[in-house]
Amino acid sequence: MKRIYIYLITFTTLYGLIGCDKNFERMEEPDDFLTVPSRVSNIAFKSLPGEILLKWDVPADSNFYFLRITYYDPLVKADKSLLASAGTDSILIKNTRARYGDYEFKFRTFNRKNEGSEAIILKARSEKAPVTETIIRKKVELNEGQLSSNHPEPTEGPIKNLIDGDGNTFFHTRWSSPQEDMPHYIQINLNEPLQVFQFYTQNRNGSQEAPAVVEVQISEDGLEWTTIHTIEGGIPSGSRAEYTSEIFQAGSPFRFFRYNVTRTANNRKYFNLAEFALYDVTINIYNPETDEEEY
Repeated sequence: MKRIYIYLITFTTLYGLIGCDKNFERMEEPDDFLTVPSRVSNIAFKSLPGEILLKWDVPADSNFYFLRITYYDPLVKADKSLLASAGTDSILIKNTRARYGDYEFKFRTFNRKNEGSEAIILKARSEKAPVTETIIRKKVELNEGQLSSNHPEPTEGPIKNLIDGDGNTFFHTRWSSPQEDMPHYIQINLNEPLQVFQFYTQNRNGSQEAPAVVEVQISEDGLEWTTIHTIEGGIPSGSRAEYTSEIFQAGSPFRFFRYNVTRTANNRKYFNLAEFALYDVTINIYNPETDEEEY
């Protein structure tokens, strides 16, 4: 009897729905939803570096469903189409170029049946796309024979420790008697010339005596030296602290490099370091307005 009772309720419910068919007819979309919506108004643009910002006033029509913006993109040599919802009043066109002059944008509004208004045309220009830099660093492979110092400590901290990859070993300039006045330096004789470069250091693990003022020096022949920059601040003094220099552009190739320490953090007559590395740097500069790369 319980199943029969459920079926009776279902049948009664269906009968009630059939009897209300006229009410369903009243819920159909009104005719104004089927008419073509008004066009957007007050369209404008703002030129940006490599971009164009399009703006407009949204029509107040209740039948406005979406906006389609079409344009030809000369960069990819293809037509493009963008959609904006009814509540959107701006859109950013990316990856544009000033060199192409005017971009022609067509704006059309649509209702739910995909019926569109007549197009409004806006011509807009981009500012120049920004130049980009790509930096590539390659570690210069060094061996002990390429390293030297004017005042190495004879009892501990050989210079080969600078390139052993172990932060617990160290190189030390002379601290034993007789001490030598600063500057103390690390010199590298390069197998291949450098021009654009960067260096890295790591302080000794404990008992560190970190450099504080360093002259970055280069030479073509190992006899005459040029100081291309003096680092007078920013070098950390803590145990195992790491430092990466800025990128230096020497202007011409060189084969000899000096890390010339003129003062330490505690004004000692010596310094120590755990690690030292030199990097060959390539800077690729790309200009999207000319499609050219510079090195």
